[in-house]
Amino acid sequence: MTTSSSERGVSLGMPELPAPAYPDDVRARLEADAREVIARYPDSRSALLPLLHLVQSEEGHVTRTGMRFCADMLGLTTAEVTAVATFYTMYRRRPSGDYQVGVCTNTLCAVMGGDAIFETLQEHLGVGNGETTDDGKVTLEHIECNAACDYAPVVMVNWEFFDNQTPASAKRLVDDLRAGRSVQPTRGARLCTFKETARILAGFPDERPGAVEEGGSAGPASLVGLRLARGETAPARVVHPRGGPHEEPQDRAHEPSPAEHLSSHDAPLDTSASDPSHPAGPTAEEGE
Repeated sequence: MTTSSSERGVSLGMPELPAPAYPDDVRARLEADAREVIARYPDSRSALLPLLHLVQSEEGHVTRTGMRFCADMLGLTTAEVTAVATFYTMYRRRPSGDYQVGVCTNTLCAVMGGDAIFETLQEHLGVGNGETTDDGKVTLEHIECNAACDYAPVVMVNWEFFDNQTPASAKRLVDDLRAGRSVQPTRGARLCTFKETARILAGFPDERPGAVEEGGSAGPASLVGLRLARGETAPARVVHPRGGPHEEPQDRAHEPSPAEHLSSHDAPLDTSASDPSHPAGPTAEEGE
């Protein structure tokens, strides 16, 4: 005796209908922009990433219609476009807010307060990870490392840096965004909406007066290693290792000697390189 799929509790469902096309005027405008992007590359399929940003700038996220458009322009299948659009987290797959507020919860930012910031914002905004406030202004998400560990904990809004944040400052930030107040990143140009950011990422110029000149650069903390490599040694305050005798601060900072350390966290440890009783070296010859 055989059983039907319905009797087995299996729903085969209906095949998904093709994605609807853009309205004629929208498609004509996007085609002109897409051709400009494609012309930059010797192989047209190399333009897929910026084209996904382009369609994201139209609707605020990458829709099935947008992926169909990219496939048509590049001679790809929708499956090939979908594989790329679903791989990169910078492409949104559902409607999102004007401001993407990302809290770094990777290791350093997390231990410096990123986890606390993220939990505070979830409660303050009443949304979970990847969710958007009712007014459509803010989408909250936890994100991976943004290479700004020297300013941890870091919050990003539409990929612009807000360094050295606290739960209180992060709450003020999202309140300002929702109220429409002007917000200036720690480094970089003043904020624009997520759609405007997506168009810039597609390779089109930022046409706001003065925005390019406001572009971000490495901050002082990021350049310490470079200055040391160049032999530029600025006066430094020496913090003696924990447990050592307390000394009153001197009137003038002095250059640390090789035996002094800029932080008590930098105190030397007994390792195979510094412990004569346990010299470094291979435990066996190659091939043994």
